[in-house]
Amino acid sequence: MNTNVLLDLLENNARLTSRDLADILLEEETEVKEEIQRLEDEKIICGYHTVINYNRALKNEKVMAFIEVDCVPQRHKGYDKTAMKIANYPEIDTMYLLSGDCDFLCLVQGRTMFEVARFVSDKIACVEDVRSTKTLFVLKQYKTNGIIMKDAENDEPNRLVVTP
Repeated sequence: MNTNVLLDLLENNARLTSRDLADILLEEETEVKEEIQRLEDEKIICGYHTVINYNRALKNEKVMAFIEVDCVPQRHKGYDKTAMKIANYPEIDTMYLLSGDCDFLCLVQGRTMFEVARFVSDKIACVEDVRSTKTLFVLKQYKTNGIIMKDAENDEPNRLVVTP
């Protein structure tokens, strides 16, 4: 079985059933189920998610912010110890180690801007070896996980025709 193709299929549509996957991969359904279970057990498949367009949600009570974190790497541990301290906070949705001007980029979610700002100042900024933070609030989502977020049914540009 081609595990990479299986992973690509699940990543693009986690709602595919094991029967659907077996048909696409030309494999037996039991083999597909066993392979998925193995991938879950080995933490290769870490979860199944739904992409939500919060621009259109009826009750948009979610604020997202990217937090740039600059820190001092520790001897013999590098960035890992500090990263795990930060990543263990439930407010951290996603976290990356980066090259460039900042060390970590964290996606944080909260109910209000104040809640997110308070989390950054009270928790992240106080973590040992964190030198500085920079908070960038998400004002609008245009594309998430390869999916374009539309605001309305007729998303045609409302531009005036310009003639010479």
